[in-house]
Amino acid sequence: MLKSPFIESIQHCIRTRQYSYRTEKTYLYWIRFFIHFHNKQHPKYMRENEVE
Repeated sequence: MLKSPFIESIQHCIRTRQYSYRTEKTYLYWIRFFIHFHNKQHPKYMRENEVE
């Protein structure tokens, strides 16, 4: 399964900062949850209270 370039860049940043594997998994889970919760809408098209 191919990952999005965005998710890969996040993963690269987390690994560069040498966070633990479990922290990486948790951060990626919440990022994916946020994206899917907002129906894969880009943050620049959402209102301020949705992004906050």
